[in-house]
Amino acid sequence: MSIQLKSLGDEPVSIADDQLNELRMLFRGQLLTAADNGYEEARVVHNAAIDRRPGLIVRCSGTADVVDAVNLARERNLLTAVRGGGHHVAGHCTVDDGVMIDLSAMRSVWVDPVARRVRVQGGATWGEVDREAQLHGLAVPGGVVSTTGVAGLTLGGGIGWLHRKWGLTCDSLRGVEIVTADGKVLRASEKENADLFWGVRGGGGNFGVVTSFDFEAYPLGPIVMCVGVMYPFDTARETFRAWRDWAETTPDEVSSRVIFWWLPDAPTLPPAVRNQHVMIVGAVYAGDPEEGERVLQPARRLATPMADISAQMPFRFFQAAFDPLMPKGKFGAYWKSVYLRELSDDAIDYVAGHGTARLSPLTLVHVPQLGGAISRVGPEETPIGDRDAPYMLSVDGNWADPAQAEAEIAWVRRVVKGAERFSTGGTYLNFGGQEDADVPAAFGGNLRRLAEVKKKYDPLNLFRVNWNIAPA
Repeated sequence: MSIQLKSLGDEPVSIADDQLNELRMLFRGQLLTAADNGYEEARVVHNAAIDRRPGLIVRCSGTADVVDAVNLARERNLLTAVRGGGHHVAGHCTVDDGVMIDLSAMRSVWVDPVARRVRVQGGATWGEVDREAQLHGLAVPGGVVSTTGVAGLTLGGGIGWLHRKWGLTCDSLRGVEIVTADGKVLRASEKENADLFWGVRGGGGNFGVVTSFDFEAYPLGPIVMCVGVMYPFDTARETFRAWRDWAETTPDEVSSRVIFWWLPDAPTLPPAVRNQHVMIVGAVYAGDPEEGERVLQPARRLATPMADISAQMPFRFFQAAFDPLMPKGKFGAYWKSVYLRELSDDAIDYVAGHGTARLSPLTLVHVPQLGGAISRVGPEETPIGDRDAPYMLSVDGNWADPAQAEAEIAWVRRVVKGAERFSTGGTYLNFGGQEDADVPAAFGGNLRRLAEVKKKYDPLNLFRVNWNIAPA
């Protein structure tokens, strides 16, 4: 007997049982095929629309396992995907019939409170980082959902609740340990393999398997002032304009966004918003909570709210507030995003009009304010090609019934296409759906340099199951 794996050229590659048993003896972590217990659970990713069946899942226990997995993939010319948190909407962490290098067992977090450094293994999630860092009153800028994987968010940029104060997640990155396509373990930082370090700060998973990340951390909390206000749809345009006018006066300590969504009939929610479509204004003040309460107060009075759950609370609680509404493997998803050059009245009317007329109640239409520390990083300092956009529009199509998928995907594409007249031309790949994201638009003039880095560290394009950058 043998298993059949897909090669980079789509030809089948056979691995006999005796060879597989030898591999099991070599690896400290698990090797899972479709015949093994635990396979079905291991292959599930966050987006239920991604239902792929890897031929072999290599669940690594540490860097040595990653090295052996990469060597296996290269030597046998195998189609290979790399899984960190399994959260990316495009499903790049898995592949049919190929190899999944699974880091989900590598989740440790180490904090140095004196140096304000946090080291994180490649399979960890932001909830795990927040828990350890907040013990010391520190934070690393992460995402907006605590179940998000550290690796995917960081390698793709990283927009969250702290980005206006401290920049994108990749801006706080100070070094990585990475296994490149030749099976070497490298350190990359501003002083070591600086070209590779530049590439991983926004260039995605194109250059190797990052087994650990070293971040600079910042003093925050553990108590911060947070805003969560639900406004009715019938005043959405006026409330949206009022939010814009307020947001443009706020200091960098404030990161805020508008979200058009539906809230379920959950006992943890205020009765007035259960099973209701709402416009949510969310915000965090990255500083003294008393000052934050004063600065954020206008966001709570943009109109007459349906409910207001704003409060001083532990930062990691707010970071996890949306987790129950985005369960793993329950909803199909297709997302697209564009950066906005401004939030004009016409743009607000367009976004609010579609935000209040979504096909699926599970779909989000949201606009985070950017700027602040993001815009103070030069456009060539990292691969992120658009640093000047003041806002982003992300249309996150989600559905429970697979029969809705085709209509929902078409709707998302249509809404984003219509928003291009307000766009800078850039896009955020972490909010990109499946195979039709505009990679040149994400990297702009940095794409040529990225292709040179790719040529140096992965000339055969082993790491191609991603927003791929072809070697120069």
